[in-house]
Amino acid sequence: MLTISRLVADPALGLRVVTPELGERLGAEIRWLHTTELPDPSPYVRSGELVLTNGLWYPHVAAERFIDAVARAGAAGLVFGLTAQTPTLPADLASLCLARGLPLVELCIGVPFAALTRAAARIQNEVLQAELTATVRRGDALATALSRGSGAAGVLEILRGDTELPLLVVDRRGRCLAAIGCEPEGEQIRLAAAALNRTPPPLEVDLLGAGPSALYLVEGAMGEIDAGLYCLEPASALTAADREALDQAARFLSLEVTKQQAVQAIEARFATELLEMILSGPARADEVSQRLRAYGVPPDGPLAVFALAPGDPTPLDDVADAAGALFATHGLPVFTAAGSRDVVAVCPWERGAAELSRFTESLPADVGRRAGAGRIVIGLGDIASTATELRDPLVRAREVCQVLRSQNGPDTATFADIATHRMLLGLLDADVLARFADQVLGAVRAHDARAGAELEHTLRVFLANDGQWSVTAAALHVHVNTLRNRMGRIAELTGRDVNRLDDLVDLFLAVSTRERSARG
Repeated sequence: MLTISRLVADPALGLRVVTPELGERLGAEIRWLHTTELPDPSPYVRSGELVLTNGLWYPHVAAERFIDAVARAGAAGLVFGLTAQTPTLPADLASLCLARGLPLVELCIGVPFAALTRAAARIQNEVLQAELTATVRRGDALATALSRGSGAAGVLEILRGDTELPLLVVDRRGRCLAAIGCEPEGEQIRLAAAALNRTPPPLEVDLLGAGPSALYLVEGAMGEIDAGLYCLEPASALTAADREALDQAARFLSLEVTKQQAVQAIEARFATELLEMILSGPARADEVSQRLRAYGVPPDGPLAVFALAPGDPTPLDDVADAAGALFATHGLPVFTAAGSRDVVAVCPWERGAAELSRFTESLPADVGRRAGAGRIVIGLGDIASTATELRDPLVRAREVCQVLRSQNGPDTATFADIATHRMLLGLLDADVLARFADQVLGAVRAHDARAGAELEHTLRVFLANDGQWSVTAAALHVHVNTLRNRMGRIAELTGRDVNRLDDLVDLFLAVSTRERSARG
């Protein structure tokens, strides 16, 4: 960068530092050069400029007044050019500059200010060329790192070659993608993710223990902010070279985030398809076996089936990631898939049911801690002898999971541990249940589709409120008489009266079956 020290180092300019005591200021960046002979140049001098003068003002104004004006403007320093009329520096100039922290440099007779300007332009050009070369070199290195699959950690390693700054990459879901020069704690990562979800995100974030940290945004494929590159230093402490390097790295991280989003979308679709194959039963057993092998799960041996769900709004993808990472720490290859209400996990298990129960005891707390969630409940299916027998254990594990989620009881249970109508539904074939629901509610659904009505929704709300008329009417924002008319119409269409227990059970099971089918 352009500094007084670099200009002084050029022997052709004949410059002499008069105030060596201000050594730090000599190395500060100069914005540009400004020539003036005005008694008060402060309105025209920009902060950071190096002021050049021959002292033509000296006979007309006190040196103190001129120096005060230059210092007030925030000048980087003062170059006094000696002339035949002023062959030596004014006696009080050095002491005045020193008192105001203004570097003073003497320019010998015969060297024009134009020579200084040309030297400054040459230095600036060298700086720009060096910055461009560094940017190109760093860009090539970043592109190479990403093409080799180094990911966010590889990007930070490249930056480490240019700066020793502590760096951290966090996505908006609160996952630490990479860190270098620091060991972020959980609360710091949480604060970093929370800042990314603010509108608009801040330029600096106060991370506990790290103080103000500069934030560089990382955008995904749709232009949304998906992650942040944090430098654990305030923005004011960064040099121009630091800022350029961080900004460039953030752009390359955007490529990595976009790639990861595409990979995750493919994996999610792949997992969803496999889940549907398992639920379809033995008809697609060969495809299920092939897909499980792709996840490293051997399909020909015993398989344990889990269904996990958070008790709070924690994203299911986070639970799936946490579960996958936890199983990996136990050396278990695992297939995980996030559904609409739970996460399914399938892993090989050779150690029997008793050992599986012991393994599952600590699983909710471990997964919750990794996912940053509160309560996690886990429904445990029977051990399937091979992949061809996964469907029933999976259905039952998911039913148990939803029962646990709605209760304040244990966090883990098996199908045999839970005694509710949901368990009976879980024993039945999905096609049988679907036919039953269609027989009971088919006429209601046809009427709703034809008339644009909401009779089925009304029935659901009525049953969810335990058949309380006034509570249901309030929930639907209708008069009680309107609700009675709707329920009467439901009775006509289904042949079942909610005032009769047998009929009410039929309607309740049909609605429950419908909800179960919708969950997949």
